[in-house]
This record gives sequence, structure tokens and C-alpha cells, in this order.
Amino acid sequence: MSRERLYLFDTTLRDGAQTNGVDFTLQDKQVIAKMLDELGIDYVEGGYPGANPTDSEFFSKKPDFGHARFTAFGMTRRPGRSASNDPGLAGILEAKADAICFVAKSSAYQVRVALETTNEENLASIRDSVAAAKALGREVMVDCEHFFDGYKENRDYALACAKAAYDAGARWVVLCDTNGGTMPHEVETIVDDVTKQVPGANLGIHAHNDTEQAVANSLAAVRAGARQIQGTLNGLGERCGNANLCSLIPTLRLKNEFAEKFEIGVTAEKMATLMKVSRTLDDMLNRAPNRHAAYVGESAFVTKTGIHASAVLKDPQTYEHVLPELVGNHRKVLVSDQAGRSNVMAELDRAGIAYDKSDPRLTRLVEELKEREAAGFAYESANASFDLLARRTLGKVPEYFKVEQFDVNVEQRYNANGQRVTVALAVVKVDVDGERLISAAEGNGPVNALDVALRKDLGKYQKYIEGLKLIDYRVRILNGGTEAVTRVLIESADETGESWTTVGVSPNIIDASFQALMDSVFYKLVKSGAPA
Repeated sequence: MSRERLYLFDTTLRDGAQTNGVDFTLQDKQVIAKMLDELGIDYVEGGYPGANPTDSEFFSKKPDFGHARFTAFGMTRRPGRSASNDPGLAGILEAKADAICFVAKSSAYQVRVALETTNEENLASIRDSVAAAKALGREVMVDCEHFFDGYKENRDYALACAKAAYDAGARWVVLCDTNGGTMPHEVETIVDDVTKQVPGANLGIHAHNDTEQAVANSLAAVRAGARQIQGTLNGLGERCGNANLCSLIPTLRLKNEFAEKFEIGVTAEKMATLMKVSRTLDDMLNRAPNRHAAYVGESAFVTKTGIHASAVLKDPQTYEHVLPELVGNHRKVLVSDQAGRSNVMAELDRAGIAYDKSDPRLTRLVEELKEREAAGFAYESANASFDLLARRTLGKVPEYFKVEQFDVNVEQRYNANGQRVTVALAVVKVDVDGERLISAAEGNGPVNALDVALRKDLGKYQKYIEGLKLIDYRVRILNGGTEAVTRVLIESADETGESWTTVGVSPNIIDASFQALMDSVFYKLVKSGAPA
């Protein structure tokens, strides 16, 4: 049986750019657009030409896409103007784009209050704008803004707006839940009604996530007949975001209700890059990835308790709804205060650390993990520190060097401009194969100064850590009072792009930080294959 085609429309670069704190440069847009094309997205909406210099420059030349259609966004002609006498419309029509997505009001209330015009003038604006774009040979779609709210207020007028766009020649009529308050059962009922006026093969859905149901609403629209889904990577968007394509894509491909009936442009091979795509976008925006995101989150396929871990090791389907590798993710069994031998062995397997099940050191490792977790260490969040603890317990980590002493001082001084500044100075003494090395460094804080001093001169091991850098530093106070215990998590990365996390715990924040720094350096040496 042949499957119907579902089309995916990405608006990360336009609607996603309305996310608080997100601001794409021209280069960002070019990189993300290419990434979306390579993923297999059918339409990449690049922005609003004429709205700002970045978008105008982006649309001055069409990207060299292999699959996607480059789409420009903009308003229909303004009330009281003709299509030939509207500078905003002209800017959209002149954009170097394959398709144009117009936004038009489809709520009588919005037409009256926001546009301050008549219902008929709004319908004429839709018809005229679609006709003008069609005359230039562009593929045209119309985002019917506030459609679901408008339908519930005045069904006939909302349908008239959708019908006007379709009759004028729009390839896609997209029904927008602009305020994000519509429920899935309402979406399904309303879209089914619209298909009696506009064929489902020409209908799209644009859902916002204000009730945490944008993905569910998008799927409800597909069930009712819509064949285009608009969304964003990682669910970016104003307020609570848009429908998350990183959740929709695997659901459409892997869940039988949709996979048996529909095909999408994202192949199985491309879907296996989905986690990387999600992370790449977060990295570009300097945002921490959502660990608990469906499919692509770091915790999406994590098992923690011993009973669950034991079952997962026997058959992953006991606690997984899909194979993590299908979306580029991986299975992970956490080591924590709930850890049993199953958890620890699974994590050793993942880390590629050889062991003998009958080795008494394995039991000692399990017990030590529990003791250290009880003291405040969090190995489920510090993969590299667990790796080192396991290797040390099993006798697999050389003692590359020994820190004999470190000292940190913080002082305030005045710079050349007479401004008061705080400076930290750290001195670290290390023994490398019998050679004593002393390094000093300044930093903008004690941890920064220690980090620089520790990595300044490690003798014969220096070349192995050249690409090492600290990228994140997190502190948590585990209990209150003057004797509080501090946990420090440090995230590091190297020239390969790989990142790892280490942990330190102590009543002294500097000591806790230094523990984590030391683990980071040792992990890099192990990772680089440094000789003993």
C-alpha cells in the first residue's frame, strides 16, 4: 500500500527567532538553513525580508539547497492599499525565494481590533496577495493566524478566510493556533470540518506550545487530514515555543499509526543525525540542551535504578519505546546511590573499560560509589569522574603526576585607569616523574587561576592537554550553615569537540573545584593515550 506524503515546514529562523534571548546572525541563518536542508526538511522559512537588514541580506541570494524549498515570510497587502502599491508586499515578492508564506488574520475579532478594517477588505487582501505571488511563479501558502480561536468565535468567517486563500491559488492553507490554547480534540474536530471546504492535501498546521500540546495538536491535525506540519528545532518560539520537530520527526517515522500511512522527507539515515542537529543548534545559541527532551535529550534513554538497569541489560524494550540509535542518541545506565552491579557493569561496558565479573575489585567499586554518593558526589552527572574512579579501582589509571601543593590568593587592586579590580593568583607545585615543576597564573577568580596554573606546565604531558578547555562551572551547596559541603561540577572539552563532566566535593569550595579540575586533566590524559 502506497503511503501519503507529509510535508515538514521549519520556521526556526523566523518564529524560532522570536524566542527570548535568541538572536541569529546572518552566518547562523546560513549554517542552520543548510543543516535543515541536509536533514530533509521540505520548507525552510528564512525570515521576513524587509523587516531587518539580516533577513533582507539573507534573501538577496537563494541558498544552494538539495531538497528544501527556501521560503520567505511576510504580511498580505495592507488594508486600503493595492497589491502593486504596498512596499512591504513588494519586498516579499522581490526576495530570492522558492516559496512565499503570507500571514493573514482569520479571526473576525482580530480583523476588527488589530487590523481595524472590514471582513471583506481582509478577504480581498488575502486574494490579492496570493494572486500577486502566483503571477511571479512562486509557490504560495497562507498562515491563517488565530484560526482556531477565530473559528470558535465565528466559524463562517474563519472558513471564508481559508477558502479565499485556497481559491486564489495557495498551495497550502495553514491553520494556526496562534495563542496556543486549543486542545487536541478541538483541533481534530475543527480540521476535519475545514477539509470539507479545503482539501486536506492543501492544509497545514502551525501549533504553539502554551498548553504543552503543540506536538499533540500537530498530530491531531494530521489525523484529521492536514498534510503539512510547521514547527521548529527544539521547539523554539515565542512564549512557550512552537511544535518541536525533534519530537515530531521520530514520532512520524517510528510510531505505526503514522509510519504505516505516511512518508516524510527525513530518511532513517538522516533521522540518525537528529540528536546532533539538536545539539548543534543549542551550541550555536550558547544554550544548555534540555536533558529531558523527548528522543534527543541526554536523559531520554537513561536508566537509574538497579531493577530497571538489570531488565534493560536483558532486553532494552523493557524500558525503551524506541531504539536510541535511531535518533542518534544512546542508552545510558546511571551510577548513583541506587547503583547495583548491573548498573556499574553497564556503565563500564559503555565506557569501554574491561573487567572480570569475579574480580572482588568490582564489588569494592560498587560499595565505594555508594559511599561517595552519600558524601555528595554525583556520578550520574559526572561521567568522566566515574570513568576515572572505575579505572583507578580496577588498577587501570597511571599516576601521571602528583600535586604536592597549591596556593590561591585573591586581592583587590587598582588598575591603570584607577578602577578597582579583583585578581586571583594561583601557584601549583607538581611532581612529574621525579621532576618538580612550579607554575603561577592570574585569573579573574580563584578557580580560573587554578585552572590556568595547573595546565601551564605538566612537563612531558603538556602536549597531551593543549586542546583542553573549561566550558562550564556549576556549584551547589549540599547543606546549610557555616560547615556547608560544596559540590562542584566542571564541564570540559577538547579539540575533538567531545565534552565531559567531572565532580569534586569538599567543605572548601576551592578544594572541591581543584578535585574536579584534576579529574578533568587526568581524563584528558587517559583519553589521549598518554604513557605512564
